[in-house]
Amino acid sequence: MIRAASEADARALAALWNPVIRDTVITFTSVEKTVDDVKALIRQRQAQGAGFLVAEAAVGVQGFATYGAFRAGPGYAKSQEHTVILAPTARRRGVGRGLMSALEDHARRAGHRCLIGAVSGSNPGATAFHLALGYAQVGRVPDAGWKFGQFHDLVLMHKML
Repeated sequence: MIRAASEADARALAALWNPVIRDTVITFTSVEKTVDDVKALIRQRQAQGAGFLVAEAAVGVQGFATYGAFRAGPGYAKSQEHTVILAPTARRRGVGRGLMSALEDHARRAGHRCLIGAVSGSNPGATAFHLALGYAQVGRVPDAGWKFGQFHDLVLMHKML
């Protein structure tokens, strides 16, 4: 089931997100999310009318997807950047595809023009995932990220809604 996130989901979402932050180059940040950080992000996104969705199964939260402003300023108001994080057991089971489809629908209904994914070049699975969903690779920024003692490219994926 895909539904809107609530603050009650914050602990489960942090538990999904922090191993990705701590152990992978899926994201370049190394600062883990507290439960309060996640609650604040849910509140912020919902107050802005942005989507913050959760995939839930009988075993609990399996992933989430959200979007927010791509860049500050009114000229970018219709361009949104998304994040999608899945539990390892939810990958390759259609959960990510379902979350992204629902998130794209939300963004479309909210009047947005495009979604942008900023993907680690060291995570080819994420690039393939986005390509399979109809995103196009529109840019690559060499050595934009630093994690685990090395540089990583940033790949920009784009989809018109």
